[in-house]
Amino acid sequence: MDSPIGVFDSGVGGISTLKVLASMLPHEDFVFFGDSGNAPYGEKRREEVQRLTNDAVQKLLMHHIKGMVIACNTATSAAKPMLLERYPDLTIVGIEPALKEAVDNGAQNILVMATPLTLAMPKFQRQLHLFSGERHIETLPCSGLAGLIECGAQRLDDVKDLLRRLLSTTSGRRFDAVVLGCTHYPFVKDQIAECLPSNPSFYTGYEGLTRHLTHLLGERQLLRSTNACRSIEFLSSSVNPHETDLYKQLFASSIESATEFGRSGPKSESML
Repeated sequence: MDSPIGVFDSGVGGISTLKVLASMLPHEDFVFFGDSGNAPYGEKRREEVQRLTNDAVQKLLMHHIKGMVIACNTATSAAKPMLLERYPDLTIVGIEPALKEAVDNGAQNILVMATPLTLAMPKFQRQLHLFSGERHIETLPCSGLAGLIECGAQRLDDVKDLLRRLLSTTSGRRFDAVVLGCTHYPFVKDQIAECLPSNPSFYTGYEGLTRHLTHLLGERQLLRSTNACRSIEFLSSSVNPHETDLYKQLFASSIESATEFGRSGPKSESML
């Protein structure tokens, strides 16, 4: 019960998920691992994503976690079934594009922004086919966007240019909902909104993910009711010594102001 919850992402994006988890589970300890040394995952092969995700689980298990949150849409799509088979005693949940949430809220014109691998996975394709029907659902593979966001404010102009190019392909269509199918994307939500002619609602699925995790941990009687010395630890695979400082900065700031960050220095495999 007193063990922490592990949270994993390919880089800084999972901090957006961690913020919601920490808010809705105020008595729990967390260990966040960002694989920034290998980011982004969205254009990698499925087998490589599976290998990197399994490596991340192994690192987090060294911290005796009681549950695991895959705060990466690509890793969830590519690796979650494998992880459930390999680690049957570990509570594992993963984030997926919140298309159902947008549909349940009555959205009729929906834009799903995600990495190419996430959009190509069979599970999302089945969901897309299920919900299309009378609704207009448009998918937008955003190659390169997560990588630019990972670079911070020093590439913010490039992020804006890429968003304008990507969203220009929607031909000015007015969407009432935008599904952010990558945990990096909430950090540039305002920039996405500026490129759209309408004022859509944005969906991430983080609240539903947290409720599901809470239910699973509660069934196993692993939830803490009090915690006077709460701990949130940040780990990174980047050799940049300031990487975890960036994670802490993003965690402490609001999503709206989280684009005001930056860092310098090379990336490499691992410093853990």
